[in-house]
Amino acid sequence: MARPDKAAAVAEMTEDFKSATATYLTEYRGLTVTSMKQLRRSLGADTKYSVVKNTLTKIAAKNAGVDLSDDLLAGPSAVAFIKGDAIDAARNLKNFQKENPLLIIKGGIYEGKFVTTAEIMKLADLESREVLLAKLAGAMKGSLAKAARSFDALRIKLEAGAPASAPVVETAAEVAVSEPEALAEVAEVPAQVETTEEVVATETPAETPAE
Repeated sequence: MARPDKAAAVAEMTEDFKSATATYLTEYRGLTVTSMKQLRRSLGADTKYSVVKNTLTKIAAKNAGVDLSDDLLAGPSAVAFIKGDAIDAARNLKNFQKENPLLIIKGGIYEGKFVTTAEIMKLADLESREVLLAKLAGAMKGSLAKAARSFDALRIKLEAGAPASAPVVETAAEVAVSEPEALAEVAEVPAQVETTEEVVATETPAETPAE
């Protein structure tokens, strides 16, 4: 790769590191070109999944203030720069790996911190932000509906002339947890455990870029 091309590639990856909500590094040795295309589609439009040169990736990460260990940049590497929900992306990677064990998830960066393979797998098991917000909205809706029924019952009693005490109604704030509390588990990263074992390639490999 010519020097101007290298400089452009480093600049692009530097911006990707800075703008990504999370970055997952993988080894794709043994995956076919077709499998790589399927993986890109499964990660969605908000994720940029690219085969990279390790030396240039190391430089770009350093320029972006990201410290990557040499272990993450060993072998043929492809990087997923997540621009959307990092948990959804982790789940998609995990699901793809179940069907394509030749994909090795080496680790990554989540919320500015290094995460191991096992921690990415734990992230994949968490509920996404959208799901948590939907649960929050459902809890608030249920609380408001309960309040409406209580006041309606009080109104009916008053109209009938029967004495009635003010209903005890739980507010939405008492029933529904706040969004930060509901989303707190998303930010939790489990303790480090062993990394994914490498699997011997059995499928026609995709083209590996020269270092």
